[in-house]
Amino acid sequence: MDHRNRFNVMEKQTTNNILMIRPARFGYNAETAVNNAFQMADANQEYVQKRAVEEFDEFVLKLQHAGINITVVQDSPEPHTPDSIFPNNWISFHADGTIIYYPMYAVNRRLERKTEVIEHIRSKFNIKGALDYSHFEAENIFLEGTGSMVLDRENKIAYACLSPRTDTGLLQQWCNENGYTSVAFHAEDDKGTAIYHTNVLMAVADWYFVICLDAIPDLN
Repeated sequence: MDHRNRFNVMEKQTTNNILMIRPARFGYNAETAVNNAFQMADANQEYVQKRAVEEFDEFVLKLQHAGINITVVQDSPEPHTPDSIFPNNWISFHADGTIIYYPMYAVNRRLERKTEVIEHIRSKFNIKGALDYSHFEAENIFLEGTGSMVLDRENKIAYACLSPRTDTGLLQQWCNENGYTSVAFHAEDDKGTAIYHTNVLMAVADWYFVICLDAIPDLN
């Protein structure tokens, strides 16, 4: 399983409203492990799911106690979507009310775009329009949302480390159509393996940013 010990969330149009997907069958994903070197297989999938739900529910409570509004959508057991806890890879929300759908590398991750999840989103959030890039999956071209891109929304900059899940051409198209400037680069782990998602090595917040510069070979 992926031991990053974090939950990806999706930010709505306001800063204090977060959508989270509660996992139904979280665990090791063989389809994404081919280019995610951080995953480790765990034979006890029932235990992994149990711990994931416990951590998820605890995190929701902590966020709520901090005054953050949380919308939780329970994932369904079928079809099996082991990475559904990371919805920011297939959808993103933007201040003008737009939602954007993204093309996913793994086939079982494409199944996360479940009708009931999308309907719940539309019933709870003020959606004014949508952009859909998911059709690029048919061409084996991928851009996995705010995993592939770390967005500086205030300055309209999209940082992206290139990998099989982050296509240069589609990154530039996304930036052109959404008013962003792209900053693309290569990043590797300590074994020289390409890092699959940009948000594994950096984050941009309101008053600070986090980045692992040692992972960017062009700087070393």
